[in-house]
Amino acid sequence: MSYAYDDQNIFAKILRGEIPNTTVLETQHTLAFRDLYPQAPTHVLVIPKGAYVSYDHFASEASDAEIIDYTRAIGEVCRLEGVDLPSGDGFRLISNAGAHGVQEVPHLHVHILGSRHMGRMVAKAD
Repeated sequence: MSYAYDDQNIFAKILRGEIPNTTVLETQHTLAFRDLYPQAPTHVLVIPKGAYVSYDHFASEASDAEIIDYTRAIGEVCRLEGVDLPSGDGFRLISNAGAHGVQEVPHLHVHILGSRHMGRMVAKAD
């Protein structure tokens, strides 16, 4: 399977420094920053620095170092934001993929949302 990566997407531009962001955490392989249109008091986007379209793309083609760094960065962002279970009441982690997943930016990203009750994740389909 081939994944078509658009290097002109907004997250690629953020990674190149063409668009500013409010960084929460940056590591060798990962960038985490505040969402411009937050849907909860805590709303942070976490993206790998590599050109990955979706989580399945990342899981199948990223190096072990990238996968470990990305996963640990997500945990560290939760800790820094006080939504991890030892510090807070939890969080929601969302990653959309493709048309059915309503993915808006074709670069892997997860949303960490928290600091309030999030309600049910998905309504029952018709």
